[in-house]
Amino acid sequence: MSTHHSVVLDTDLGTDVDDAMALALLLGSPEVELAAVTTVYGDTLLRARLVQRYAGLAGRRLPVWAGEPATRSGREVWWAGHEGSLHPDLEAEHIEPGDGAASLAEAVTSQRGRDVLAIGPLTNLALALERTPAVADSARGFWLMGGDFTAPEPEHNIRSDVDAAAVVFDSGAPIVIAGVDVTRQVRIGTRQLEQIAGAGRIGAALAADIDQWWKFWNETWNVPHDPVAALALLRPDLVTLSEPGRVHVSDDGITTHEVRPDGNVRVVVGLDAPRVAEEVVTRIVRAGEAAAT
Repeated sequence: MSTHHSVVLDTDLGTDVDDAMALALLLGSPEVELAAVTTVYGDTLLRARLVQRYAGLAGRRLPVWAGEPATRSGREVWWAGHEGSLHPDLEAEHIEPGDGAASLAEAVTSQRGRDVLAIGPLTNLALALERTPAVADSARGFWLMGGDFTAPEPEHNIRSDVDAAAVVFDSGAPIVIAGVDVTRQVRIGTRQLEQIAGAGRIGAALAADIDQWWKFWNETWNVPHDPVAALALLRPDLVTLSEPGRVHVSDDGITTHEVRPDGNVRVVVGLDAPRVAEEVVTRIVRAGEAAAT
């Protein structure tokens, strides 16, 4: 559990608050080095500035690049409209110049064995693979959040860019993916929100974004989809994986997993929901505590 991880994070942080929760979790994980962060889907410059803002609230500065704004499948970007609204003066945040997908590929191929954590639509990762096929061999593996493997329902990350998802699943790279069929077993509620709110500047900012997301949906809880994928990487003892197989993505974004001897994809099929929720909050709180010392 204390194994060092050099992580390349690809995220659509700024809409569903679970991306920000996943970033805070990583910032509160002493075994993690964030080698690069790229943003995807929609206003990727705004998303990149939000990443850097959260890093600053944790006393950190990260190498962050804005990536692909449009989906390769041509599907319209879903934009809630509240992205970044609680974070003034974002234009002051430093973002690295250059192309996000190219920077993702460079980060992975410059040091073998890095972990790719992709928690948004897979546009950047697919483009990086097509431009630089060595990404598939250089990475230790890809950890993804997306799909629904128990019901014939499309999930947002996969449906948003089915063409990109197909490229990633067919890359041959070792993949672990957490679908909504398992992430929905975990909830963050008012008790956990109070713990997060007390975790320094990053905790206060994250709690405000969580509360905004709850009000957007008229709920008093949310599902930490992306943190579950992060913990599948960092705490594999908390999840149960399928046997390796292949994933097929239909034109409307429905995912199916077929166990095969030549498979490269393992699906999260179970988890310890109370311990996962506790670990999410513990690591977020740690990020706030580390910034205060």
